[in-house]
Formats: sequence, C-alpha cells, structure tokens
Amino acid sequence: MLQRERTIVADALRSALSRAFGLDHDPVVEVPPQRRLGDLASPCALHLARELRQAPRAIAARLVECLEVPEGFERVTVEGAGYVNFHFGRSRFAAAMIDAVPVSRSAAIDPRAKVIVEHTNINPNKAAHIGHLRNAVLGDVLARALRRLGQATEVQNYIDDTGVQVADVVVGFLDLRGCTVADIEALPEPFDYVCWDVYSEVGRWYEGDAQRLELRRRTLHALEAGEGRRAEAGRLVARRIVVRHLATMARIDIDYDLLTRESEILRLDFFVAAFEQLKKTGAVRLEESGKNAGCWVMPLAESEEFQGLEDPDKVIVRSDGTVTYVGKDIAYQLWKFGLLGRDFEYARFGGGSLWETAPAEPATGDAGGERFGEGSRVINVIDARQAYLQRIVRAGLEALGHEDEARDSIHFAYEMVALSARTAERLGFSGDARLEMSGRKGIGVKADDLLDQLEAKSRDEILERRAAAGDDEAGEDVDLLARQIAVAALRFFMARATTTRVIAFDIDDATSFEGESGPYLQYSIVRARNIRRRLREEGLAQKVPGERVARLSAGVWSDDLWDLVLLASQCQEVVERAAATLELSLIARHAVDLAQKFHAIYHRHPILHEQDVDLRDARLAVTQVFERSLEALAAILGVPLPERM
Repeated sequence: MLQRERTIVADALRSALSRAFGLDHDPVVEVPPQRRLGDLASPCALHLARELRQAPRAIAARLVECLEVPEGFERVTVEGAGYVNFHFGRSRFAAAMIDAVPVSRSAAIDPRAKVIVEHTNINPNKAAHIGHLRNAVLGDVLARALRRLGQATEVQNYIDDTGVQVADVVVGFLDLRGCTVADIEALPEPFDYVCWDVYSEVGRWYEGDAQRLELRRRTLHALEAGEGRRAEAGRLVARRIVVRHLATMARIDIDYDLLTRESEILRLDFFVAAFEQLKKTGAVRLEESGKNAGCWVMPLAESEEFQGLEDPDKVIVRSDGTVTYVGKDIAYQLWKFGLLGRDFEYARFGGGSLWETAPAEPATGDAGGERFGEGSRVINVIDARQAYLQRIVRAGLEALGHEDEARDSIHFAYEMVALSARTAERLGFSGDARLEMSGRKGIGVKADDLLDQLEAKSRDEILERRAAAGDDEAGEDVDLLARQIAVAALRFFMARATTTRVIAFDIDDATSFEGESGPYLQYSIVRARNIRRRLREEGLAQKVPGERVARLSAGVWSDDLWDLVLLASQCQEVVERAAATLELSLIARHAVDLAQKFHAIYHRHPILHEQDVDLRDARLAVTQVFERSLEALAAILGVPLPERM
C-alpha cells in the first residue's frame, strides 16, 4: 500500500514543481530514517538546488506553498537541509490497511507474459541432499512471489536421465553388482538410498582400473540412443529416483508444472535442430587439429565476456559424437522461448496435475489444453559454480541472433550449503569443521534424513514446552505440528541468507522459537491468533472494521503502533523488489522485522484488559494488519502457519 502512496506523493510534487518553477522533474520519494521526520519524504529540493541556484530549504518552502496536499495526508513540512516531508492521517491510513491486500498484482507486470522458472534439477541417480534443498526452496519462493504479483509462471524441473551420473549407477548395478534389470526393479525402498551407495561404490571401482571407464562410455551411448539393456536399466533407475525426489520435495510443499526429460530432448532431435541453426549461422565450427580435433566447438575468444580465459572455445559435440551438457542446454533454452520450431509430447505424471515430457503413446500426446514453454523470460536456478556454462547458453542464443532472449535468460545463482559442526555431529559425522558435501565420495546428508531430524527436534521442543506449561497431553496434533515446524525451519533458513553467502545449516538455529527463524514467525502468528481467541472467549469483538478505525482520534496511535502499520504497508514493494533482484532474503528479513515489532507492542500494549475502547480498537486494528501481512509473506516463503504451538 505504501507504494501507492509514494506514487500519489510523487504526482503531487511533480505538479507543484511545474507550478512553482516550470520544471518537468520526476521526484524521488523515500521513507525517512526517523519517524519524527514524517512518513514519506522527498529530497527533490536538494537535487534541484544547483539547477535553480537557490538554497534547498527555500526551494522546499516554495514547493510546500504550491503543493496541493494529497487526500489522506495530515500535513506537509520542511525538514533538515530541505526535505519535503509528508505526514499521514494515521487513522485513515490504518483503516485503509485493514481492507488492503498486503501483496497483490503488480502494476509493473504484464500478466500475458510468462516467466519460466527452472529449479531443483537433481540428477536422478541417488537421494536428494541438503544442497538440493536450497535450490528447490529458492526456486519455489521465487515462483510463489511471481504468482502473488500476478505473473504467469511455469515451474519446470529438468530431469537429466541420460547423463554421466545415471550411467555410473547403471554400471554399478549391471557390471559391479551383477544385477539384472528385474533385480533393480525388485529392490526395496528407499531406492534412492540404495543408489546413493552404488554411486559412491562405482566411483571407487573406476579408480581401481581406468579401463572400466569404457563401460561408462558404452552406457552413455546406450542411454542417448535409448536402446538395449543398459538403456532399459537407465530408464528404470531414473523413474524410480524421480518418484523419490518428488516425494522428498512434497514434504516441504514444493511442486512443479512440468518434468522435462533430457532423453526426450535427444529422442525428438531438439539438439539436431539447434545444432543445424548453430552451424548455419557459423556459431560453431569443426576443429581439425589440436586437443579438440574432431569436436564441434563454439569459438568465444573474441567475445569480451570470455576474454582472458585460458581455453575460451567451448566443446558442443565431442569427437565421439556425444553432445555436451551445454549443447543440450542451448537446445532446451531455445525451446523454452518457443524458438526451436518443435515441441514435446506430454503425459500426466502419476495421474495427478504434474505433467512430464514423454514418448507418444495412447495415454500421451496433446497436453489437454496446457501449453508449456514459450516464455518471455527464463530463470534458471543453478548454483554459482555453473555461471560459466550459463554464460555459454546465453552466448549461444546471441550467436543465433536472439539477443532479447539472451538478455532474458537469467541465471539465479546461489552459493552452496554445508553443515555446522554441531549439526554434522548430530547427524553422525565427526570433526570440528563444518561438513561439505561430495556425492561422488558418498559424503553428505540426505534430505529426508535431515527432515526426519528436524521433525524429531521439533516434536521434542513441543512436548517440552507443553510439559512446562502443565499440558502433558501429546495428542495427534503433535506430529502434524512437528512437521509444520520442520518445514518452516528448513524453508526459512534456506531463504533468509543472501544468495552470495555459503551457508552452514544448523538444526538448533533453524528450529529456534526465538530470533530469525521459521518457528519464530509461526509463534508470532499463533500469538496474534490467541488474542482473537481470548477476545471471543470474553464475548468481545475479535476484529475491528476499517470504518471504525477511520474515526479513531489521532492520539491513539503511539509511534510504536504506527511503526508496525507502516512496516506492514511496505510488504508489496519488498516482494516486488525481491522478485526483481532475485534477492529473496528481503522477504524473509521483512517478515522477521514485522514479527519483532509485533512482539514488542504485544508486551507494551495489552488488548484484552484495556478499558479505553478507542485504545483497544487501535491495538486490535494493528494486530489485524500484522496478522494479514505476515500471513501473506509466510505464504510466499512457504512457511505453514499452525493454530497452536
């Protein structure tokens, strides 16, 4: 809501500048650092001092004389060196906040334009680990924010079912362990845990005899061709692993619109179509000598973006005919923008609302009216180590003449996740340093194991708190509440840090009911809801209507109550800024700030036993505004909000 008021103030100042000085100027409007200075302020007088050759305070004073004070504002003053400061009519503004939607459709968004968010993208060769959870949470929060702002958003999860990692697990089963395809199919759940061990075993097996790597090469060719026993085993492994990955992500309320399979990109010759375009435009060339002899490469030495690299030419097709990751990624990116001239066949995955790319069979084909791809912007959520390859994909689009699409190919980069020393020890790892993951070595924490630990820790905390309060009843709600707290703990922890920081996940920190945590947000909402419950028990109104708030006297709004109202009014612009900059920690930070201010007024401004009706209604109105605002931010962050804790 504050964003709308900024626009109103800017328009009023623009008109005043035209009347007073004959200027066409777009004034800056900001929130002043101290509440006594006003609610909104503009430094436009300081910005125009040189042009007008007048003192800033004189310019500001003249502006105030010519200004038509916008409706809803109580007064306008000149402060400091020449700031023009606007003061809201507090009761009217609070009344408007009662009825306002905290985060709604953004005027800056074209609802007809689709944004494709690709995230998670776990190789289907073993169980998901903690690092994958950060990717999935960041992608999901971004998609939730975009949809809340009115952006058409499609979420895709890329399944690399023909890559080296799947090939290695197939080699592990067929050649190292001597399994048949039927043996693999008969293996019990959790299948992804079995594959976790197989993947690390086969890595050590390769080290024992380098000639065994020939089995990897043969398996890769079989997976890409889609024929034979190795391809059959690969399809089975990938399918079973994907089912497990989806179940893991469902535990933290993450879902997708489309699973895009790399095998279908190859089967439908997407890369062949892209490769022909690349050759036709001269974007790739066949190397006849040197270390890349026989390879098709994208020469990038003359590009400013790639200058200084020791080997700037990127292999797109290897000398043995296999396609590199980046080659397939270029084809996939072209399809996402609707630039490839061909499409997938589709099928429902498991009969639900999730779609997958799939071979055309009686149950597949047309997507039932759904249209996938054809995005106007594509955001790939991939860790910071993949920045170079993402630049290559953009360079490929540019080389094909798709400069706008290259610009709108966004790499949402983030740093990695480790474990704090005490969490690593809790999960069975020894050592003083924080634990970093290595799937190849079998070192790491499986996502489901971490979630189990979070749920167990949350359950213990609930029971301990209830026992301290004299409530020894466990009840069926404890398990549900433990899951909700675990989800909040994990999702908030992953979203709260800036994406440029490597984070060390700590179970105790994440599940704390105090400080910057998901459970702290949950506790704040429960506390607000308890106020309404107690009012209901006393036969008092649980809500105050906006029309009543608008009639309250100005004296009921102490500065700390007013600060919470103003902070809540900034939710819309915070979410818009977070979505535009891909810095989702802004949303988490704003949610914590709201909760902290609410807890402060909760102690200073009791509602239930306040005898002054106007004061009670003002405090209840602020509680309503807080509750709705935090609910909106929690929904974007994916933090479930229980009724009781």
